[in-house]
Amino acid sequence: TEDPQRKLVLLKYSNGNYTNYKEGENRFHMLDFSLEILNTSRQDRQLYEYIVSKGPEEKVWQIQLEVYEPVSSPSIQILSWALANSSCTVTLNCTAERGDNVSYSWGSQDTSTSGFCSHNGSLLHLSYPLQNTSIACTCTASNPVSSQVVTFNSSECSYKQ
Repeated sequence: TEDPQRKLVLLKYSNGNYTNYKEGENRFHMLDFSLEILNTSRQDRQLYEYIVSKGPEEKVWQIQLEVYEPVSSPSIQILSWALANSSCTVTLNCTAERGDNVSYSWGSQDTSTSGFCSHNGSLLHLSYPLQNTSIACTCTASNPVSSQVVTFNSSECSYKQ
């Protein structure tokens, strides 16, 4: 025979009374029959079941809980830069040290220069004429629970780099 399926029961409710098997780790709300997990951590990321039994009938809902660490403030690293033909070409890399499932996007607050900065992903290959010294590209690092923004100013493209 196969091994039996084992489940950890967090809470049982019957006839107006309940037993919380994980007191201190979760809280049951009788008003809406919700179960709140306290001090959520990555270890809580799993499949949960909500089972309602009435006589011989049983209804089962499966709920996949996802837990995300918020994104830390990103930083921009200049991977390469070149000055040629009166234009500046820069390769930028935007990264956040912490956060789960982080996605990156580039943009600009200034609509006249947004074409230079628009890109999805952590790397941005930026090329612009040197006379245009006011380009500011923003990198947004985000995940389902948070987002952080950092800005690169084109004035940073110089022989001093």
